[in-house]
Amino acid sequence: MLRREYEVKQKAKSKVLELYLYGEIMSDWYDWWNGQIVESTTSADYVRKAVSEAGDVDEINVYINSVGGSVAEGNAIYNILKRSAAKKTVYVDAFAYSVASVIAMAGDKVVMPSNTTMMIHNAMMGAYGNSRELRQAADSLDKINEASCNTYLVKAKDKLTREKLNELLDAETFFTAEEALAYGLCDEVIDPVDTEGAEEVIKQAFENKNPVAKKVMEQLKQKRATPDPAKAKTPEPKPEQDGFEWLAEVFH
Repeated sequence: MLRREYEVKQKAKSKVLELYLYGEIMSDWYDWWNGQIVESTTSADYVRKAVSEAGDVDEINVYINSVGGSVAEGNAIYNILKRSAAKKTVYVDAFAYSVASVIAMAGDKVVMPSNTTMMIHNAMMGAYGNSRELRQAADSLDKINEASCNTYLVKAKDKLTREKLNELLDAETFFTAEEALAYGLCDEVIDPVDTEGAEEVIKQAFENKNPVAKKVMEQLKQKRATPDPAKAKTPEPKPEQDGFEWLAEVFH
């Protein structure tokens, strides 16, 4: 699992908490091989402890590089951050997909470098049971979607209507930084950055069978296979690669 510790910094007269949500948003988990509970650094409990232990801070900087994950954990993180009186700035370091985009909405200011992306969609879940239980699961998803809609609309203000948001959610929309800015989901677009860690985040989430990661992998493979019209020469054919080596070509 990717691990980035939080830290408290003293900047001039301000006390700043810096949080890194790198990887799949998930709760603590039990490692059956080692017989130990593994602490997730992207869980609501981890964020709660970080905020609590940091004490009275003036600012909270949140760095996101995630394809999403647990809706419950993500919504809880959003609420924990929103309750803090500190000024909150969210930086999208590569991508904020699915529930990670919900967390981003907690920022008083959301900053996206021009080469980063955000994705929103309707909530998904696995369900098993009889017809009554399946209907209850669908009702629960509707409530989760409503909560997510509210977070986006609060952030976007008058730049996004509920009708348009529902349309974007249904379409499972990927935003460039400029598009997110136009819809009010981002406050500032800055120069591109090195998307260090993006490859590992997608690879790990894909191996964990994250459904969003699977779709992202399909899109990246399509992008890799599409010739770049800006290149005059046809690239030399490369031998087929195993594993995830090709991801490095997309991000670097």
